[in-house]
Amino acid sequence: MDLLDKFRGCLIGGACGDALGYAVEFKDYRAIVSQYGPNGITAYALDPRSRLALISDDTQMTLYTGAALLDARSQKAFRLDGEFDAGAWSSCVWEYYQDWLATQEGSRKAAKQNTWLNNVPELYACRAPGNTCLRALRGAVLGSLEHPINDSKGCGGVMRVAPIGLWGAGYSAKAADDKRGLIIQVADRAGAIAAALTHGHELGYIPAAGLVHVVHLACCQPDCSLREIVLDMRLALEIDFSGQRHLPTMLKLIDKAIGLAEKNNLGDEQAIRQLGEGWIAEETLAIAVYCALKYSHDFKRAMVAAVNHSGDSDSTGAVTGNILGAYLGLKAIPSEFTADLECREALLRMADELYGVIA
Repeated sequence: MDLLDKFRGCLIGGACGDALGYAVEFKDYRAIVSQYGPNGITAYALDPRSRLALISDDTQMTLYTGAALLDARSQKAFRLDGEFDAGAWSSCVWEYYQDWLATQEGSRKAAKQNTWLNNVPELYACRAPGNTCLRALRGAVLGSLEHPINDSKGCGGVMRVAPIGLWGAGYSAKAADDKRGLIIQVADRAGAIAAALTHGHELGYIPAAGLVHVVHLACCQPDCSLREIVLDMRLALEIDFSGQRHLPTMLKLIDKAIGLAEKNNLGDEQAIRQLGEGWIAEETLAIAVYCALKYSHDFKRAMVAAVNHSGDSDSTGAVTGNILGAYLGLKAIPSEFTADLECREALLRMADELYGVIA
C-alpha cells in the first residue's frame, strides 16, 4: 500500500473534479450539453489567460483545512491512543479559515497564520465562495455541534474536509489494531466539527463526517471494496449520530445512491437527478458516492458523471475526486487531468507535508 500516493491522489483528485465542474457550476444540464456536446464536458475548459484549469473555493478551503492539520496545536489535539481535544482543534481550524477569508477579501496583510499557503498567489482569486462560509467566518462566534450558529446544510462544509480523512488514515497506519476503531471515530468527529464551524444544520456536518470516514478507509484498507467502505461509513454515521433527527434522511439517500450505482437501466444524469443537485451537503455526498461506486476503477468516467448535471458541479466533482483519488491513488489519475491543473504543486506539497508529519 502506497499511502503517500493515496494522499496525493485524494487532494489532486478533488481538485480535478473541482476544476472540471467549476466551468459548468451554474449551468443546467441542457446548457452543458448544448455547449460541450452530447457527453457534456469531458475535458478541462482552460482559462484563456493562464491556460490552466481553474480551481474553486472548494479546493482553496481544502488546502486551508490541510494547513490547520499541520499546525502544532492541531497535532497536539490528536493522539494515537484516540484522545482528542475538540476545543483546540476547532479553534485552530477556525483561525486558518480566517486566513482563507482574508484571501477572498483581497488583503495579504490580514493573514495571521504562519502557512506557506498565504504566499500562493492563485489562492487570492475569488472563485464564487459560498455566502454561508463568508457570513459565518466574518462573525465573532465559532459554530459547533452543540451550539450551531445557523441552520445551513449547504455543501460548503463537506467539500473541504478530505484532509482530515488523510490525517486519520495516517494515524491508523501507525496505531495498534485495537486503537484503529477509536481513531476513525475521532477523525469523523473532527470532520463534523470543522463543518459545523460554518454550517449548523445536522445535515450540514454529518455528511462531512461521512466523507472523512470514506477517505480514511480508502487510504488504509486496500483489501476492502469501495462498496464495503461506503457501507462501513453508513454504519458509522448510524452509530455516531444516533438520535439526530435528520440522520434517517442522510442514510436513506446513501442507500439510494448505492442502489442507483448498481443499476444499469439509467443514464448518469437521470440517476443523479434522483439524488438531488448537490447544493446541500447530503446530496453532494450521495452524488459522489453514486459516481465513485459506479466507476470505482475509472477516474475519468466518474469525474464526467459527477459534473454533468444541473447542480453544484464543482462540489460534487471535488468530493467524488477526493474519494476516488484516495481509493485509487495519484497513479490512477489520467495525465490529462493533472497536467494543466491550477495549484497542482501546492496540492502535492500539502499532501506530502501531511504524510510527512504522520509517517
